[in-house]
Amino acid sequence: MDARSVATKILTQVIRHRHSLSDCLDVSSLQDERERALAQALCYGVLRWLPRLEAILKRLLQKSLKPKDSDIYVLLLIGLYQHIYLRIPPHAATAATVNVTRQLKKKWATGLVNAILRTFQRQQESLLKSVDSDDSVRLAHPPWLIKYFQQNWASQWEMIASANNAHPPFTLRVNARSMSRDDYFEHLLKANIAATATPYTKYGITLEHAIDVQQLPGFTQGWISVQDGAAQLAAQLLDIPAGARVLDACAAPGGKTAHLLECYEISYLLALDNQSARVQKLEDTLHRLNLSADIRCADATQVETWWDGQVFDRILLDVPCSGSGVIRRHPDIKYLRKNSDLATLTAQQSHLLQTLWPLLAPEGKLLYVTCSVFAEENNLQIQSFIAKHADAYETVLVAEWGHTQPSGRQILSGENNMDGFYYACLSKNKIL
Repeated sequence: MDARSVATKILTQVIRHRHSLSDCLDVSSLQDERERALAQALCYGVLRWLPRLEAILKRLLQKSLKPKDSDIYVLLLIGLYQHIYLRIPPHAATAATVNVTRQLKKKWATGLVNAILRTFQRQQESLLKSVDSDDSVRLAHPPWLIKYFQQNWASQWEMIASANNAHPPFTLRVNARSMSRDDYFEHLLKANIAATATPYTKYGITLEHAIDVQQLPGFTQGWISVQDGAAQLAAQLLDIPAGARVLDACAAPGGKTAHLLECYEISYLLALDNQSARVQKLEDTLHRLNLSADIRCADATQVETWWDGQVFDRILLDVPCSGSGVIRRHPDIKYLRKNSDLATLTAQQSHLLQTLWPLLAPEGKLLYVTCSVFAEENNLQIQSFIAKHADAYETVLVAEWGHTQPSGRQILSGENNMDGFYYACLSKNKIL
C-alpha cells in the first residue's frame, strides 16, 4: 500500500458510499510521514476539485465504469488531480497511478488508466479551457451551491467559491489559563515555528505552515488548541458574568466549550451533544486542557431528559447547519450536502431556538452561531424568531470584522483568512 492506493480506498468510501471524509480519513497504515501527507493531500485535493475533475474525466472516458469498479473511477480522478495541481512530473504521476491498479488487483485497468492520463497530458490545455466555460466546473462547486452563493452574495459569490477551494490556515487558540498569547509566541520562537497573531481574537495564533500538533510546544499539556479565528469569536461575544450558569447546547467536539471555560469563571456549564462518539471527543478535549463541565449525551430539544429546572444566564447555540462557510476545511460538503437539506436544517434550527428560549433567564443572553453563509439559516432565522417572541430582542454586535446584517454579523469564507461564520446575540427582556 502506498499513498495513492490508501487515498483511493478512502475516496471510494466518500464518493461511492457517501461517507464523510472525517469519518474515513485513516492513513495510519502508511509508515512514511511523506506518504501520509501525500495521501491526505490527495483526499482533500480531489474532493476540493471534484466537479472539475469529473467534468474532465467524463470527456475522456468512452463509456461509464460499472459500480463495482468505482475504485478505478476514483483512481482516475486522483491521477488527473496530480497532473493539474501537484508538482509531480507528469510521467511519474502517471506511472505511480497506473501501479495502483495492480495493488487493487485490477490489472485489466492498467491500460485504461495509462491511456486516459496520457491523453489528458496531450490535451490538457484544450480540455481545461472547454470544461471551464461552466462556472460550476471552473469553481468546482455543484450548480445549486453556485446558485445559492449568487442569490445570497451577488457581489461576492465568486470570491466565496474561490476561498472554499483554498487551503485553510493552521490557527491555534492559546489557553488563557496556561499563559498569554505573547508568552506562547516566545515558545514558538524558540522552536523556530513562524506565526502571527490572528486578527480580531485575543488568543489566536496563525502558523505560517501547518505541522503535526504533537510537535507544537505544550500541546499535550493543554497550552493550546487548534481552532479557526472565526470560531474563537464566540467566547468574547457571549460576555459571561462571574458565577453564571451556562448551557452549550450543541457542544461537540468542544472547541467553543473549552474556550468559555478558559476565559470565564463559570459556576456551572452544561455541555450537550446527541451523538456518543462526538461526546467522547468533547470529553477528550476538556481532559487534555484540564477543564471540567457537566457533559451529557442528550438531544437538546428533549428538555425533559436533561434539564434540572434552573434557568441559564447564558446559552451558546451553535446550531447544525449547511456548513457552507467551512467548505475549505471540509470539501466533502460540496459532494455530500444537497439543496434539499436546507429545509430540514432551517426547521431544526428554528426548533432549537423555540425549545431553548424558555430556559434562558430574564436579562440573559443567547448567542446564535452557524458556519453558514446562507441568509435563511442566519439573519432570516433570527428575524423570524424575534417577530414571534415579544420578550426577545437583538443585542447588536458592533465589531470591525464581518458584514452587518439585518440581524447579526456575517463573516464570509476567507475574509481575513477566517472561515465563514454567522453570529447573532439575542437578549431576554426583564419580567416586569
